[in-house]
Parts: sequence; C-alpha cells; structure tokens
Amino acid sequence: MDIDIITLPTDESAPLAEVAVAAEERGFAGLFVGDHTHIPARRTTPFLLPGDLPEEYRRQLDPFVALAAAAARTTTIRLGTCICLVAQRDPIVTAKQVASLDYVSGGRFVFGIGYGWNVEEAADHRIEWSSRRARVREYVAAMRTLWSEEAATFHGRFVDFDEAWAWPKPRRQPPVILGAGATDAVFDDVISWADGWLPVPYLGHTPDDVRRLRRRAEEQGRDPASIAILVDGVPAEPALFEPWVQLGVDAILVPLPSSPLDAVLPMLDDAHEVIARYGSGVKANVAAANAGAGAG
Repeated sequence: MDIDIITLPTDESAPLAEVAVAAEERGFAGLFVGDHTHIPARRTTPFLLPGDLPEEYRRQLDPFVALAAAAARTTTIRLGTCICLVAQRDPIVTAKQVASLDYVSGGRFVFGIGYGWNVEEAADHRIEWSSRRARVREYVAAMRTLWSEEAATFHGRFVDFDEAWAWPKPRRQPPVILGAGATDAVFDDVISWADGWLPVPYLGHTPDDVRRLRRRAEEQGRDPASIAILVDGVPAEPALFEPWVQLGVDAILVPLPSSPLDAVLPMLDDAHEVIARYGSGVKANVAAANAGAGAG
C-alpha cells in the first residue's frame, strides 16, 4: 500500500518542490495537490465542512505549475491532483497540461478529478451547474483520445474537434481517479469510465462505501480489483489507518497543512510509524487500475 501526502500549496506555504523532496526522502509514495482557479467573493455556496472557508482555498497555486516544479526536483514520488475541477477547464488545454506533466515527470502523474462543489466558481467559468457531471465524463473521454491517438477526432455535446495532432503523449495513460460522493450515480461513473475512487473520510465516507462500490462493480461485470482506491485525508495514526488497510486499499493520503517548511517537516517525520508499518517503500503506480481502464 502506498502512503501519500495531500496538501494545498499556496503563496504563503512551503514551496511544493521542497515538500516533494522531503516527502520522497522520508518514503512517501506520492504527493497530491488541490485545485481552485479562484474563489468568488460573493460565494454563497456553503463550504464542505462546518466553519468558514479556510484561507488556503483563496490562495492555491495552479496544480500543474506546482507539480511541474516538484517533478523537476524528484525522481520516484508520484504526483497527482486531488482533485482537479475538470469541468471548469478547457479539455484540450488540460489534456496538453496532463500529457506534458506526465511526460516531463517520467510517467508519474495521477489525475484525480471531481465534479466541484462551488456553484459560483463554476458560474464564473460559464459552466451550467447541472451540466458539470456530463461535462466531466465527456472531457475525460476527449482527453483520452488526445493522449492516445496520432490524429485525434472527437465529436460530442461539449467537445468537438476534427483530426488534431497533440504531442507530447503522456508516458502512459494517466490513471483517472474520481473524487465524489458515495452515491450509486457516482459509483456507476467510477465503474463505467474511471480508474478508481477517492473516498474522503472527513466527508463521511467509510470502508463500507468501498465494499458497496466493489459489489456494484461485480454486478456490472467489472473486476473490483481494477478499481484503485485512494483514501483522501487520513491522519498518520495507525488506529485510523487500520480499517482502510484491512480493505486492501491502494493508497492513503495523509493531509499536510498549508504551512511554512519548518512547520511541515516535523509532521512528515512524525509519519514514520505508519510508513514503516504499512508503506510499500516504493510507489505502486496504479498499474492494475490503469490496465483495467478499458472500461473507459
């Protein structure tokens, strides 16, 4: 099992490249970052958790730029988004960013994506809220076409282009891991076109939700083992890890605050117990899930 980090890099937090180097040295297998282009000041959409929206949500770096800096300073740690708000991004541009990052990192990118929760943010991108799930499905399909075909063509409801050249190609098809609620509709999306699911314990997702997803996959004819499970946001404590470890999940993402380097380094050091007990020592690059991605 992989033990990764999830953080929101900002202009006030530790440089992500420095965090990546420190994490790689300490045996973490992956580094994931969030994505918000902006936060509308007029926002009326409630935050996902009780309380005010944390300051770091207003100050996040672009994930692809931040991860490119991390890629230049590291060699083995995998690099991912958790999550990229795909519906708010031009799919042709995003396909280029993903392919370029995967190429320059030597095939280390994991594409964690989601539907989004901030209505006003989506509206500023001229995205009709009710269309965002359909957009994400179609955008992913179009991006996969650009990543894999020499002369890509795609004709859909939201994306439409004739033969197009798009290089570089990614080193391999980046795994697409969907982060969204534990509903039957989301599980059907995971099963039909994604490579895995990102349950979030602090949003109420439980090991029973993973079991339910796996049963539903079997019922629909997909091998549950082909669906990667990356658990987003579990503090580095064995008691909290254990229920997910017993499920045989692929990775657990340990949250790291958006703080200066001298504050986060001790937190990375404190994770040594769970890394020693549960970590694989080298990243399992979601190969099984990627191989099963023919469902997309």
